[in-house]
Order: sequence, then C-alpha cells, then structure tokens
Amino acid sequence: MAEDKATKEKLLASAKQEFLEKGYMKASLRTICKNAGVTTGALYFFFEDKEDLLRELVEEPLKELMDVIQHHLSEEMEEGVTVVNLSTDTRDIEAAKEIVCCMYRYYDIFLILVTKSQGSRYEDIVSRFADLGEEHYETLAAMAAEKCGVEKLDRYIIHWMSHLQINAFTHLLTHEPDVEKALDLIEEIVVFLVSGWNGMFGRKI
Repeated sequence: MAEDKATKEKLLASAKQEFLEKGYMKASLRTICKNAGVTTGALYFFFEDKEDLLRELVEEPLKELMDVIQHHLSEEMEEGVTVVNLSTDTRDIEAAKEIVCCMYRYYDIFLILVTKSQGSRYEDIVSRFADLGEEHYETLAAMAAEKCGVEKLDRYIIHWMSHLQINAFTHLLTHEPDVEKALDLIEEIVVFLVSGWNGMFGRKI
C-alpha cells in the first residue's frame, strides 16, 4: 500500500538523520519514531529492531559499491595487470573515480558506515574492504615479483598497502564533501598509490 510505503520511507529518513547525528549506539528508536511522526508499534511493523533499520539503509549502497570494486578486481585478475604505467593507462584512475562516484551518490549512508556504525554488524566495514583488497593484492604481488625477478613482498607490506588504499577513500569521504573536488583529488591519490606499487618492484613510471 502507498500509505505503508510512505510510512516506511519516513522511518528510514528519520533513522538516517538520527544515525548521522548520534551514531548507531546512541541512536534512539523513540526519537526516530517521533521525528517520523509514527508510533513505536508502527516501526516494529516494518523493522525488527534498530540494526534492521540500519541494514535496510545500507545494504543496497554497499552491494552497489561491492559490485563496482569486484568488477575492477576481476578485470585486473583476468588481464594479469600487475604493474601499471599511468602515462599510457588510466584504468586504475577510472576505477577509482567510479568508486568515488558510488560512495558520494550515497554520501550520508557511507558516512554512517565509516564513522557512525560502532556497535552494529557494520562497525568493521573498513577492515572488511581492506581484507578483500589484501587477498587480491597478495596474488597480484606474487605475479609482479615473478615478472620483475624480485623477491615477494612481505605479507605485512601487502596488508599495510591494502589499508592505505582503503583509507585513501575513507579519508576523502570524511574530509571532502564536494564530489567534484573529490574526483580531482582521487586522480592524484591514485598516481601516488600506483607509483608506490611500481616502486616496490623496481619499476619507474
């Protein structure tokens, strides 16, 4: 029914604002209902609890972002991309911009996930993305080391590089609210990150 849909949307909008202002742990269901203009009973008609509200808000944006990232990682694996020359190949830059566009399309949602989700099932979301990158780059690093005839990177270095990469995006999200400026900045950030990757294998851009 249209009325049920409108009520649910009001609750989600109120919940998003409450999470942004107070964080997941301190967010109040009573306040969410009050600001949405509905009873607590109405909330439980649509959602099991506070975490179910958060899940409804974040799952679709998270899936969209994961699809973008997985597509890029799959392309790298299929093409055997291990060392990129940015003077002739802009695939990493374009992929990074696609990630930024996705994050900023749901700016408030990802801000909640990165800075306000403590106490929920999503509180380690940044580490989860870093772990995904670490597994991927461990494989690519082994391929690059063999190709360049150098020793494999220490596992810690790959772990550190994966977190550095994820932190580049999360820091941008939390410090630069303008998407156009963020898109300009990510291009320079990627040049820095790929230069470091190339340098680890004795390559120069």
